[in-house]
Amino acid sequence: MPPIIKILVDICPLLVFYIAENYADIFVATGLLMIACAIAFTVSWSMTRKIAILPLLTLVFALVFGGFTLLFDDESFIKIEVTVTNALLGIFLLGGMVFDKSLLKMLFGEFAALNEEGWNKTTLRMGWFFIAIAFTNEIVWRSLDTDIWVKFRVFGILGLTFCFLASQIPMIMRHLEEETVDDSD
Repeated sequence: MPPIIKILVDICPLLVFYIAENYADIFVATGLLMIACAIAFTVSWSMTRKIAILPLLTLVFALVFGGFTLLFDDESFIKIEVTVTNALLGIFLLGGMVFDKSLLKMLFGEFAALNEEGWNKTTLRMGWFFIAIAFTNEIVWRSLDTDIWVKFRVFGILGLTFCFLASQIPMIMRHLEEETVDDSD
């Protein structure tokens, strides 16, 4: 999938959520988020003919927590979805490291040629980053109003993620595997 399409597929559900919450309310926004996630997953699958794990998990969590939000008329469910998703991702990554497995490498190994040390460092850092996002989300949704939480959910987490990933580039560059060159060619 072209990178710009992938970015749009990943970000559009959040933008739909943000716009809907601004013009309607959190419940309309949640319903539209569920629909947008389903569309994004379908577009991703139709373009790649592969079921990507992260978009699938995003869809499942959006449907489950969004469904609870609408069923019980309780916005706290969609708010804790961010906590649960990020905490589970962090635990998943850090748990793999306990067994000396870089689960990040298993998910993204085809996209980056890092040495083992690079994968391990990246996995540990991403795991702790997801845990930090989960805790931060808990603080934000429990202490601020819904409109501010939505802005944090869409722009704050996206900005923090971008800054975190950008800060990892020097470490990643140090751990790129050097391509082996066959001198006989």
